[in-house]
Amino acid sequence: MKTEIPSSHAKLSIPRGRPREFDMDETLDKAIPVFCSRGYHGTSINDLAEGMQLTVGSIYKAFKDKRGVFLAVLDRQSSQRGIELSQVLARVQSGRDKVQAALTFYAELSHGSRGREGCLVVSTAVELAALDVEIGARAAVAMQGREALMNQLIRQGKNDGSIPLHVDSAATGRLLLCLLQGLRVVGKTGKTRKEMLALVDAAMKILT
Repeated sequence: MKTEIPSSHAKLSIPRGRPREFDMDETLDKAIPVFCSRGYHGTSINDLAEGMQLTVGSIYKAFKDKRGVFLAVLDRQSSQRGIELSQVLARVQSGRDKVQAALTFYAELSHGSRGREGCLVVSTAVELAALDVEIGARAAVAMQGREALMNQLIRQGKNDGSIPLHVDSAATGRLLLCLLQGLRVVGKTGKTRKEMLALVDAAMKILT
């Protein structure tokens, strides 16, 4: 998605000349590690301008303010994670295998450089939830969506026989949500891939 920023607005200090054109998705991807490493309150417009490779004026014109950038980045990261997870789940058939695939997907996000980057929903968005109604609502929707997905996969497993009928779909789905979110938090501390995947193996035992 291409966005053009007019260059004639002196108040926003946008250089004169041809409009600044940039790819919105690529630009938002560059802002994600800035917010993740510095936190919302620790991130300045100048930090974003450097990370996104835009002028400060261009950021104000496209997003209005730092909060606008954050909301766009939050939506971008959530959307991308949803697409990636859907592709992973499409490769397996049974409900049990899909649960394991989902847990493994989050475990893979929770080690190395991606693990240290973390998840905006878990970190910054939750930090701001009590202070900003809109951000809090978006964080809640994201959490509810993940919990609903785990419930759905467990029910699918019970229907296809890969998960025992005695497993409580709602309670177990919420437990797995806590594990998913916990993986993203613990991943920021530098855990290894082996350590993260071991948690998936342990979690799968509750589905027996």
